[in-house]
Amino acid sequence: MSPRGLQVPVSVSVNGARNAADGVAVPLSPQDVVESVLGAVAAGAGEVLVHPRTPCGRESLSPRVVGPLLEALRGAGVSVPLSVSAGIGAEPGPARRLERVRSWTVLPDRAAVHFAEPGAEELAQALLARGVAVDAVVPLGGEDAGPGADPLARFLAWPVRDPARIRLVVELAVADPALVAGLRWLPPVPLLLFGREAAAWPVLRLAARCGAGARTGVGDVLHLPDGRPARSNAELVAAAREVLGSGAAATAWSR
Repeated sequence: MSPRGLQVPVSVSVNGARNAADGVAVPLSPQDVVESVLGAVAAGAGEVLVHPRTPCGRESLSPRVVGPLLEALRGAGVSVPLSVSAGIGAEPGPARRLERVRSWTVLPDRAAVHFAEPGAEELAQALLARGVAVDAVVPLGGEDAGPGADPLARFLAWPVRDPARIRLVVELAVADPALVAGLRWLPPVPLLLFGREAAAWPVLRLAARCGAGARTGVGDVLHLPDGRPARSNAELVAAAREVLGSGAAATAWSR
């Protein structure tokens, strides 16, 4: 059991779509990513989401980028599940994303597929066919859900044939319990909630109240709950566990 009896799993978004302009807390090089992940896991992260990058800092799904990074993380002793973002930021074209995923020689445990982006259903199916679990990312509560029409409807229309390998990851623009209440009637898959920037910490608290998975990390937020700049992913994970541990235990709400 985790500290203070905390049972809400905490995922860490290691670098997200950030770049060097976002500060030294954002790890970009493989070595920095490995060091940051080791610190985050030591602080209590139960899984890792990373955006692999080329030496020049561009996001990439190339097997020559993804494979070495995953091998470096596992070689360093990272034993928690590793997830890769398979989004438009790394490869704009849907067909090219499929090609990249099918050419991976080293596989992550999970991959994040954004259902607001074109080709999400085909990409998710290709990942499942390769034995990679899928995080179906759906934004809720924002004015602009992205280029695809109604990402949640797209997810619901996509046949969930293997719920054991699919998780619904909901990005909330605001920590509105009403938005989460509507998720009770969705397919029986695990649920993770997260927010970005100002919404990050309120959504994390909401996740704890709902008994859903929670996420933090410099990929989502650069400040601690008290407003101070975060110095590392480890500091954010430690703060998240403190917030979750000191808050009310998860309610009986379940899916």
